[in-house]
Amino acid sequence: MSNQSIKAIDAIQEAQKIAFAPFVFQAVVALRKLGVFQLIFDRRSKGGITLEELSEKLDISDYGIGVLLEISESSEIVSQSETGHYELTTTGYFLAFNETVNVNINFTNEVCYKGLFHLDEAIKTGKPEGLKELGAWKTIYEGLSKLTPLQQKSWFEFDHHYSDDIFSDAVKFVFEKDRKNIFDIGANTGKFTIKCCQSNDAAHMTMIDLPGQLNKALKNVKDAGFENRVTGHEIDWLSENPQIPTGADTIWMSQFLDCFSKGEIYKVLKTCVDAMDDDAELIIVETFTDRQKFDNAKFILEATSIYFTALANGNSKMYKATEFMDIAAAAGLELQEDIAFGEYHTMLTFNKK
Repeated sequence: MSNQSIKAIDAIQEAQKIAFAPFVFQAVVALRKLGVFQLIFDRRSKGGITLEELSEKLDISDYGIGVLLEISESSEIVSQSETGHYELTTTGYFLAFNETVNVNINFTNEVCYKGLFHLDEAIKTGKPEGLKELGAWKTIYEGLSKLTPLQQKSWFEFDHHYSDDIFSDAVKFVFEKDRKNIFDIGANTGKFTIKCCQSNDAAHMTMIDLPGQLNKALKNVKDAGFENRVTGHEIDWLSENPQIPTGADTIWMSQFLDCFSKGEIYKVLKTCVDAMDDDAELIIVETFTDRQKFDNAKFILEATSIYFTALANGNSKMYKATEFMDIAAAAGLELQEDIAFGEYHTMLTFNKK
């Protein structure tokens, strides 16, 4: 959109919405937590519900409910009829009940909100200055196992929401070939490793991650009954000389490399190349900004980049596929397949040059 295509009156309205966006966001969080959205939705077939009825049913003052509804009406989240009955707009419905929006709101509120205040510091220093709002760690990955239960829940639901849906199809793809020794790098909670074990009785998995996260993943593997087929390998990719075992026929990384700067991505991939046999395969799955069909998906990824800057590590982001291909080539990898996977993802497969 060019500057000439929007009238000044519309532009200043958009600017004011941005200026007060945190107010609207927290009003939405409150409306969800207090049950206002649910009550309005429940009364949709009866023409909505009045402020007085909401106040009575929730045992909250007219004043409290009122200020939330006023800003929500101005933000086109609720509408009010001539008789004073409130209903959800389509936007309000999505804010209340859409799974993806719900995951994003919880992640923003529980994990990111306070830390985003320090974004300008993070931009200047290249460090996740907002992370101090969660804990005293160099990166958020060191502290995942130490977050509060609600913060952990919100973080992992956000992370898994954009990866879990592809795992079933991804596992089918992986085992189209005879694979016996798979490295799951950035194993997270072990979900992919467990899926592989469930799908193939012969494959041995090695999960590679930070110690705190790896211990949780290994517990999940044990609970699933696959501890005899899974090995854990602790690693800190930011250490001076990280090493991984040799002998893998497949190295798998799903939404892992976006947690690093370009220089660190090169370091990870070069470490893998040095450990790969000539016939081994490296598979990368990512949500690339230049591969999204819809603007709102690209917008979510760009917002996620701000989270990386302010809280995660200070120097990573959601990348373009072309950027990853260039780094992979420099690290000694040759692209074999470039596959659209699911609604948001791209799978890139590489062999050693």
